[in-house]
Amino acid sequence: MSQLLGIIQRLKSMQESGESGDIPQRYFELEGKKLCQVKYFPATDTFELEVYNDDKKPSKYPFDDIDITAIEIFELLQEGK
Repeated sequence: MSQLLGIIQRLKSMQESGESGDIPQRYFELEGKKLCQVKYFPATDTFELEVYNDDKKPSKYPFDDIDITAIEIFELLQEGK
């Protein structure tokens, strides 16, 4: 559960830093391997989750809810273990 809270805190900090005008982005890794990248778009208050696949192009998913975004990242990290 603490890992999920950590993810939510990172996403919230992205929302706060997004007010500066730049599009904040953050990578989530497991054992040095990048699993995904998250971008926050302040104009629309949405997140974009880009999931890196070993053999395919990255897949992008839009989310308008911080909790759902955090759950998706959490599940990616759990699958990677």
